[in-house]
Amino acid sequence: MSDSPAPSGHGSETPSTPRRHALSLAAPGPDPSTPGTGLATRALADPHRVYDPVVGDGPKDVVILGSTGSIGTQAIDLVLRNPDRFRVTGLSANGGRVALLAEQAHLLRASTVAVAREDVVPALREALSARYGAEPLPEILAGPDAATRLAASDCHTVLNGITGSIGLAPTLAALKAGRTLALANKESLIVGGPLVKDLAEPGQIIPVDSEHAALFQALASGNRADIRKLVVTASGGPFRGRTKAQLADVTVEDALAHPTWAMGPVITINSATLVNKGLEVIEAHLLYDIPFDRIEVVVHPQSYVHSMVEFTDGSTIAQATPPDMRGPIAVGLGWPERVPDAAPAFDWSKASTWEFFPLDNDAFPSVNLARHVGQLAGTAPAVFNAANEECVEAFRTGALPFDGIIDTVTRVVDEHGTPDRGTSLTVADVLEAETWARTRARQLAAQTAEARA
Repeated sequence: MSDSPAPSGHGSETPSTPRRHALSLAAPGPDPSTPGTGLATRALADPHRVYDPVVGDGPKDVVILGSTGSIGTQAIDLVLRNPDRFRVTGLSANGGRVALLAEQAHLLRASTVAVAREDVVPALREALSARYGAEPLPEILAGPDAATRLAASDCHTVLNGITGSIGLAPTLAALKAGRTLALANKESLIVGGPLVKDLAEPGQIIPVDSEHAALFQALASGNRADIRKLVVTASGGPFRGRTKAQLADVTVEDALAHPTWAMGPVITINSATLVNKGLEVIEAHLLYDIPFDRIEVVVHPQSYVHSMVEFTDGSTIAQATPPDMRGPIAVGLGWPERVPDAAPAFDWSKASTWEFFPLDNDAFPSVNLARHVGQLAGTAPAVFNAANEECVEAFRTGALPFDGIIDTVTRVVDEHGTPDRGTSLTVADVLEAETWARTRARQLAAQTAEARA
């Protein structure tokens, strides 16, 4: 496998990189590109269209970015249970768990392994040698752009399970190279929505977040013209039912005690503030091109219904499974086919209770702040996301109280102001906005810590 990016699927064709195209599986209503239909033209995810449909019975070649993380390890579990459907050609990771990465590479017989940290290459090579013995080792890519290079390599599908805005460059590389993108890296859309929209072809992106995979599946049951509302469900996190005043003194330990999901600390705290739900509202807007005023958040503590679509005839289609990310991952890798037994199903012989509550926007203002940021567009979402990451870290270290996270993020967003809509967004714009937001958030957190001392 070459170190250089493979030829783009949007340009000239080569035998190893066929030109990608979208196949319409079922009539999705009026063609969204037809003038006069009144339908938006830039929905990034469309279950009625499949990009580069697989012909024949051979397995799909898959690249997994973030293979040692939660999404990556669960994806590998799915692949290993379905060798007739999927074959992993490349793995990437940050480099903090080289023994696991080497084990994954050997188990999957991946031809290329990528790490972001060049300093761990000797340890990775040693770990690979211990696994492979006298067999040839896989190719090793290293450096900050290693995942980006791997994302453009020759494969059918790239699963982007990287955490954080560093996932944007690999997302853009995969799209430019003409790969199907199974997207679990929500920051790619949050910070670089216009950039992603400029590159993505119809059907090229399949969302892997549980909420957006649920919307994707529910949307398959109807026509785009008949959509009234998207309903994104939230568990409510560990503080569901508490008032704004009751959140002032919660601890880091309290915030990390999520009642449903086992996740990393940043995502878990985002669930406690409901920033994660705000990010998902922006993501839903970008993926499905539905206006913000038609995207609702409802609290569902059991986390059985992952999201819903309400149609104009009053019908609501819900996608429901027990909480398990292997289901959404299977949709991302296997669509338009279902992967049998990808995740556990409900036992309908047992009684269960499913509850739904309206969101308390006073106690959890992050969702409305995210709507505001999404409507500002431009670099505003990147500022929101970066400032939040810094404020979560400040909360974890004691510099900010829990309610100081959103208060500080709001101030950073307000200081950033309204982006210039007349200027096309670039990667440099995003990076510059993120750097400013992180610096300003750290300054404000330090001021708060000093005042509380």
